[in-house]
Amino acid sequence: MSRRIESVSDAISKAPMAIRLTPHILSVIDWSDPVNDPIRRQFIPLGSELLLDHHGLKLDSLNEEHNSPVKGLVHRYPTKALFLVGANTDTVTKNSLKPTKRRWDEVFNYIENTPQLNDIVVSGGDSFYLSPEQLYDIGKRLLEIPHIRRFRFATKGLAVVPCRILDPQDTWSAALIAISDMGKKMGKAVAVHTHFNHPNEITWITRLAAQKLFENGVTVRNQTVLLRGVNDNVAVMKRLIQNLADINILPYYVYQGDMVRGVEDLRTPLSTILDLEAQIRGSISGFMTPQFIVDLPGGGGKRLASSYKDYNRITGVSTFVAPAVTGDPNTVFKYHDPVWSITSH
Repeated sequence: MSRRIESVSDAISKAPMAIRLTPHILSVIDWSDPVNDPIRRQFIPLGSELLLDHHGLKLDSLNEEHNSPVKGLVHRYPTKALFLVGANTDTVTKNSLKPTKRRWDEVFNYIENTPQLNDIVVSGGDSFYLSPEQLYDIGKRLLEIPHIRRFRFATKGLAVVPCRILDPQDTWSAALIAISDMGKKMGKAVAVHTHFNHPNEITWITRLAAQKLFENGVTVRNQTVLLRGVNDNVAVMKRLIQNLADINILPYYVYQGDMVRGVEDLRTPLSTILDLEAQIRGSISGFMTPQFIVDLPGGGGKRLASSYKDYNRITGVSTFVAPAVTGDPNTVFKYHDPVWSITSH
């Protein structure tokens, strides 16, 4: 047991992202077999599972800092920007993105003075970290900007602490519903983007929380990350998609794992997401079938995994172009499969 604890401590100290566990997540782990449990695998790393990083991996694989015109905002796509809230870990030095009025004012000023923007994502950490007052203030100010037609709050909260949505003494969900209602009256779309990776994360209390948001007209979409040993087989992914659809959470994206350091044991080769889509598409209604995508390293943005220009399954290298993002149809972005999948051929 002590070796296992040491293995967890070692892995957490090397994690590229902050690890915070809620009682809800701890309660859904199968503690009779935690090593093989898919929930444990995605939330509690073991040092014994860590693999050497691919030489092409880095922390900011998506090149977000290059696309940040002001601190706390990423503007990569012509009409869409990412409004960041964030946190630090012991091993990753990030610019402080704690919510402050002055930083928010800089972000809002940029948005207000960039009329081509019409779509904002509030993320870069988790919107659940915002107080109800902060959530409401951000939403209201975005709604008041004439050219902003839609925005969404990105949060894993519905997956990791659904009881907060139901707690009558916690006004976070009330603030969200108020902003959603205000948006509807203005003809603007407000949504929540949440993050379920495995069907075991969907519990009875999750269903109640999702029903509350649905009854109150809040649009909820899900973004899943494809993770080795968690959801990288047809049966699990199909069950996840179906279970989300059944509680009126729209399965929106399934992401290929980003090329970031410290998670090589969780990445899958591109062939996995291609095979999953081939076997899942057509088994559920089209409007409930997610897009299977790659967020291209180097700032190419999101592309359908199946839209690769070339894919060598032996070398594990796939290439993509993103002319709508770069303005150049000849700029090539490369995605590298994890080393373990290449050496296994």
